[in-house]
Amino acid sequence: MTEIVLEQRIAAPPATVYRYLTEEDKWVLWQGVAASFDAREGGLFSAQMPNGMNARGRFVRLVPDQLVVFTWGWVDRPGIPPGSTEVEISLEPDGDETVLVLTHRSIPDDEASLQKMGWTHYLPRLAAAAEGKPVDPDTGLG
Repeated sequence: MTEIVLEQRIAAPPATVYRYLTEEDKWVLWQGVAASFDAREGGLFSAQMPNGMNARGRFVRLVPDQLVVFTWGWVDRPGIPPGSTEVEISLEPDGDETVLVLTHRSIPDDEASLQKMGWTHYLPRLAAAAEGKPVDPDTGLG
């Protein structure tokens, strides 16, 4: 199993970034074409990607403006079934900015490069959206 750790600096306060991780209408501004979730511990997390694939899991832990933890997997990709991995996103204030650290755990080794490619693509989109910059509709990785 593989663990991915990525960092993204965002020119917005943690409270703003947190909303982009817990509100459906804000989530789809940076990832996917639709999202449906109940941002509370145990609540369902579901996001539809532009290629039609569906990510699904549950929120595990939420600390407003500091931490979002949810399980992650794919309805349509047997290598990572729904809820089989865990994504932890911590938000650390740094002046007027936020240092976001994403840790994606328990990824099957043969799926790790694709997951890393995805998060590497999406974190800058999250930063731009949270900073109030225009973000083109999500068309996927490429």
